[in-house]
Amino acid sequence: MALPKISYPTITIVNPADKKSYQFRPMLVKEEKLLLMAKQSDDQTDILAAVKQVVNNCSLDSTFDIDKLPLYALEYFFIRLRGFSVGDEIKVSYRDLEDNKIYDFDVDLKKVEIKYPENVDNKIAITDKSGIVMRYPSASIYSDKVFLNSEGDESFYRLIVRCIDQIYDGEAVFEGSEFTEDDILEFIELMDIKTFEKVREFMSNLPTLYYKLDYKNEMGKDKKIELTTLSDFFTLR
Repeated sequence: MALPKISYPTITIVNPADKKSYQFRPMLVKEEKLLLMAKQSDDQTDILAAVKQVVNNCSLDSTFDIDKLPLYALEYFFIRLRGFSVGDEIKVSYRDLEDNKIYDFDVDLKKVEIKYPENVDNKIAITDKSGIVMRYPSASIYSDKVFLNSEGDESFYRLIVRCIDQIYDGEAVFEGSEFTEDDILEFIELMDIKTFEKVREFMSNLPTLYYKLDYKNEMGKDKKIELTTLSDFFTLR
C-alpha cells in the first residue's frame, strides 16, 4: 500500500525585476536539509548556492528560469518563500556601538522591499558613438565554476564580464554572450579609466533588499539600522 501524497498550499510571488508572477510551494524538510548543510560548511558561496537551489525546487512554473534572475530578485524570492513556509515574523538583535547595548527587533518579512540605486545608468558611453550596456549580476554565477574559483581583483573583473549585456558601435550592436570571456576581459582592459570608473560605479550600486529599523538608544539618540542582505535578516535555518 502506497503512502498518501501530501498536498501543499501555494503562493504567488511577483518577480521585482520584470513584474511577472510565479507560483511556488512552501519549503519542505528536504530544502531545510539543504540550508543546514550549506550553513555547516560556513562558506557564503555554499549558502547562496543552497538558496538558489531551494527557490528553484519550490517553483511550480515551467517558465521560471532561475539562472536569469538578478541576484536581488533571487534573495527577494527566498525572503518571501521563507515567510510563507515558516512565518513572516522574525527576531533580530543588533549591538549599538555607542552605548554597547544589544537591542532586539521584530521584523515583518512581508514588508521587505527592494531598494534601487539612484542616478546610475546601465548604458555607459565610451565615445559619442560607442559604449556598453550593463545588466545586474544573475543567479547563474552560483553555478559558474570559473567565477567561483576566482579570487580578489580577478573575481571582480570576471563578474564585470558576466554583467556586460551589449557592446555598441554606431548602428552595430554586439551581444556580450556571443564573445569569449577572454575577449571581453581584453575589451575591459583596453577601456579608458573614466569609462571604467562608470562601470565600477554601476557594479557598486546594485539593487538590494531593504528594511529599516528605527529605535532610540539608552543615551537618547535616534538610531537607524538598514537591513540589505540575507544575512542581515537571519541565519539561514
